[in-house]
Amino acid sequence: MDAVAFAMTTYGIPLLVLATTGSGALTGLAFAAEWVPRLMAFALAGTLVGRYGTTRVLRCASTARALVVLAAALLLPAQSTGPGATATVMLLAAGTGILTEFSYIAAETAGGLASRTAGTDAHRIQSALFGIDQTATLAGPALAGLLLNVSGPAGMLSVIAAFSLLASAFAPSQHRGQRRARPAPGRQGLRTGWSTLRALPALAWLVTGLCVSNLAIGLLQAAAPVIVIKQFGYTSADVGLLWSTAAVASLVAITLCRRAIDRYGLWPVGAASAGLAASACLALSLTHTYGAYLTLTAVLMAGEGGLTVVLRTLRSHLIPADTFGSTLALTILLLLLPFPLAGLLVAAIPPVLLSHALTACAVLQALGLATAFARLRTAPVLRAAT
Repeated sequence: MDAVAFAMTTYGIPLLVLATTGSGALTGLAFAAEWVPRLMAFALAGTLVGRYGTTRVLRCASTARALVVLAAALLLPAQSTGPGATATVMLLAAGTGILTEFSYIAAETAGGLASRTAGTDAHRIQSALFGIDQTATLAGPALAGLLLNVSGPAGMLSVIAAFSLLASAFAPSQHRGQRRARPAPGRQGLRTGWSTLRALPALAWLVTGLCVSNLAIGLLQAAAPVIVIKQFGYTSADVGLLWSTAAVASLVAITLCRRAIDRYGLWPVGAASAGLAASACLALSLTHTYGAYLTLTAVLMAGEGGLTVVLRTLRSHLIPADTFGSTLALTILLLLLPFPLAGLLVAAIPPVLLSHALTACAVLQALGLATAFARLRTAPVLRAAT
């Protein structure tokens, strides 16, 4: 339930900003406004999860998100357009970004606990968890775009609030096996994570390659409403369909990668996924029709799905248990940093030049992933079948 609310918020609110303001620049700023507060709240979210547990943080964050979006749903109809409506949707983007980060960290921490318990079957656990996320991404963007098109902002925001409340209601009373320890302060935890990451070159190279790749992914996400609606002339429902189709491709890739990792190991599967993602992104930057844009986005996200399974599995294998939380927090932080930058790029670049910006990011993505997997070619943990 939380994953659906997460997906509807991430993909639906930039659509809401574009529908409310009609501005591509403000849409890019809203995307950045969703991600910047998430990064600012990151250390605090990890500290609170460590102190109070995954369930309590998930419940509080989901309930607060429901209240925030319900308040916006009540305010927007009375404001129509203008400075008031613009301020409301931009504050909504920032507020939901912060609260979504808390629930996300709680869910990732629970997934880390499950993976460490699973041992050599960690890639199966991570595939299942990532499958849940992608199933939510299948339903969330399509539902958000359809509701915005049919029932307006109030209908979309009310459904986000409903899923947030259901996430709070269905959260388990206690996460089995979770230890509550006195957490390290945020900066100290990040320093510990940085030291651990530097001592694990295989993980460090993979994270570096994915950081470069995420700039292209973030630009694609931030620019999609502007490209599909303003350039191709389609609707918000078609933007939702774009990401739902991509989620279907990711789900197929997850299933195939889980079996392939069992047989061939992490490096061949990761290298193939990287090649697929980079090739699709380069082709995507040159397309001018919605059908080709949708197809190539699906192929790109299938490659990204395979890379995510490899990253999550490698993370669970390599990071020591006593520094897992701080290193997990650092890797997530590094992987999220390109997203607000992508939103700022969309805000700064004229819509007619977005395809050129995507081409440049696609080239950087290909170079980054090629360098990372060339470095990882001889890493034993990536060559052995699991």
